[in-house]
Amino acid sequence: MAKTHAIFATLLATALLAGCRRADIRDVTIEIPDLTADKRDAVAAAVLKYAGVQKDTLEWDLDAKTLSLKYDSMQVAQTNLRMAIEAKGLKVVHPENKTGRAGH
Repeated sequence: MAKTHAIFATLLATALLAGCRRADIRDVTIEIPDLTADKRDAVAAAVLKYAGVQKDTLEWDLDAKTLSLKYDSMQVAQTNLRMAIEAKGLKVVHPENKTGRAGH
């Protein structure tokens, strides 16, 4: 009987672990009112220091003053990206949370 319980527990644990997310790739567009061409390298360095930010997805729109990118929310939070840019001395627009949930 104990052997049956051990096998069942092992199978259950394996099934639960198999269903766990390993990545959650999301898109974000960050509005940076002070963004200029000469500040792109500093902003890129700020966000690329985080694991999970996909380097090849950085898209700059200097007219709209935005940076768009893809990131893995299982490795870094969107708020961390915004705060890293602010730490470089640039103002960042934080979206209003209309959902009432964290990580909106």
